[in-house]
Amino acid sequence: MGTLAGERIMRALLLSLVLTLGACSSTEVQEYAGNEPALTLEDFFQGSLTAHGVLKSRGGTVTRYFNATIEASWDDEGVGRLAERFEFDDGEIQHRNWTLEPQEDGSYKATAGDVIGEGRAETSGNALKMDYVLEVDYKNRKLALNVEDWMWRVDEDTIINQSTLRKWGFRVGTIQLTIIRQRD
Repeated sequence: MGTLAGERIMRALLLSLVLTLGACSSTEVQEYAGNEPALTLEDFFQGSLTAHGVLKSRGGTVTRYFNATIEASWDDEGVGRLAERFEFDDGEIQHRNWTLEPQEDGSYKATAGDVIGEGRAETSGNALKMDYVLEVDYKNRKLALNVEDWMWRVDEDTIINQSTLRKWGFRVGTIQLTIIRQRD
C-alpha cells in the first residue's frame, strides 16, 4: 500500500510541476498587434535618442543608474545601426554598437560586439521583443547572460524598455529604462 501512495504523490507532484511550468510561459510579441502607436524600428530609431534607466539585482534592489545617448541610422538596404554610449553613476562608460538586419519573415537579426552569436528581434503593434546572449564583465571574468528585452512605444517620442537577465535559466537581474527620441 505504501508504494501505491508514493506513486500517487509522485504523480501529483509531477502534475503540479507541469501546471506550474505551463503558467510561466512567456508572452508573445503578437499579443500587442492591435496596440498603438505602432513601433516601426526604422521610424523610431532614427537620429538622436537618449535613454535613462536602472539596473536591478535579482531581488529587485537598484544597484546602478545610467544615462545613455543613441545615434541611430538606416542604410538603403534597410540595415539599422545604433551607436549607444552608456554612462553609469559610478563613472563607468560602456559602448555598444548594434546592427539590425531585416529578415524575410519580418524579424531582425541583431548583432553587437558584446553579443554572443546573433540575437533576434520581432515587432508587433507597439511592442518589440528581442532575445540575445550578452557577454558582461563580472568580478574580473566574462559572463554570458541570456537577455529577454521588451520595448513598448507609449507615444510618438517615448519607449519603455524592460530587460530580464538570466543565467542557467534563473533571473539574475533586470534593467528598466526609458528611451526618448530627440527633436531638432
